[in-house]
Amino acid sequence: MALRESRRAAPAVDKPCDLQQPAGNSEANTLNAYAAFGSRDYRFLLAGSFLSTFGLQMLFVAASWDLYLNTHSAVVLGNVGFVQVAPFLLFALHAGHIADRYDRRRILAFTQFLLAAASLLLVLNSRSVAVVYTCLFLTASARAFQGPARQAVLPHVVAPEELSNAITWNSSAFEVASVSGPALAGVLLASAGSRTVYAVQLGCAVLTLVCFVLLRVPVAPGKELESYENQSMLDGIRFVWSNKLILSAVSLDLFAVLFGGATALLPIFAVDVLHAGARGLGWLRAAPSIGAVSMAISLAHSKPIERAGRALLCAVAAFGAATIVFGFSRSLILSFAMLVLTGAFDNVSVVLRQSLVQTMTPERVRGRVLAVNSIFISCSNQLGAVESGWTAAWLGATTSVIAGGAATILIVAMFTAGSRPLRHWNQLRRPVELPTS
Repeated sequence: MALRESRRAAPAVDKPCDLQQPAGNSEANTLNAYAAFGSRDYRFLLAGSFLSTFGLQMLFVAASWDLYLNTHSAVVLGNVGFVQVAPFLLFALHAGHIADRYDRRRILAFTQFLLAAASLLLVLNSRSVAVVYTCLFLTASARAFQGPARQAVLPHVVAPEELSNAITWNSSAFEVASVSGPALAGVLLASAGSRTVYAVQLGCAVLTLVCFVLLRVPVAPGKELESYENQSMLDGIRFVWSNKLILSAVSLDLFAVLFGGATALLPIFAVDVLHAGARGLGWLRAAPSIGAVSMAISLAHSKPIERAGRALLCAVAAFGAATIVFGFSRSLILSFAMLVLTGAFDNVSVVLRQSLVQTMTPERVRGRVLAVNSIFISCSNQLGAVESGWTAAWLGATTSVIAGGAATILIVAMFTAGSRPLRHWNQLRRPVELPTS
């Protein structure tokens, strides 16, 4: 179905998108669970995002496997997080500023070309620690510039009332890719080696480039370009800082995942604790996404969560509890089940947080705010990997994971006591609009 012109028009420049659903509209919400797929451009954007995530998940599994087999070092595994977070810290604010000023389609295409080039380097060269680190740094740099542009395109490819639905399906696609990517990578690692995994990932990167080239979405607003010259790269930080609800939500995710993540240590658990091998590593990496995609599909067919703040706090606490049980487990089945639960609880946090940021952010600072959000997410995921690696080197992998889960629960308790806006956040009520500077 062709995208209607009304859907391709940009939202009002100075007002956040009003996506709040009436409380009694649960039947309509269920019937319109697939509304976002009516947009041609959304389908291309979703397909490109899926293929990109699918390939990158395969790359991360193969890279971590090569590094561990070559070094047997928890520190080397943990430093993968540092290599990937450094570009986000260096470039994310610039990326958000660029996404608010230039054609986002060209940004998507150019950065995807760089991702494909980094993949080609892994296919053609040896997988030494230096080569893997270099390619991961290039990949993370391209993603740092691509992320704000890709997220900022989303409100332009669906109708305003369908944005929340599109965010939920984006999360579903991400999790499906995160399930199938690691699982296939594990099979290919065991049967054909890491070079084959990198070759498949290269193919996914090229197909993603095709999807992004075929997008027909508006460029950055031309008439307002002169006013953009007078805006600061730091406007996104100012907006997030002034909005205490958004600040609390993204900070909770930052600190919880910083201490509670166990993904970076999965090669150690697969080889030394659970004795599951390469196939086991693939399924352990896929387990959180199995839970997440199940939760995402459930959320897409359900009415909006009314007491969103309480739901977010409970979900993050449950994430920490499941992480603790995973750390104690010596059973592959129990470990797999706990990772499934961490993915399900984390998906509640992802959907609620992304919906909050998209609906409360004005169009004219959308790229910069999403860049700030990406910094929080990247810091939590990648610095969490660094923290896990160093803690595991000092205390052991099991102790590191158990302590991280306990720290997550403690962090939830602190935010529950200290953040009134988060505690009382109701998703079905229109949030207060705050100034952007």
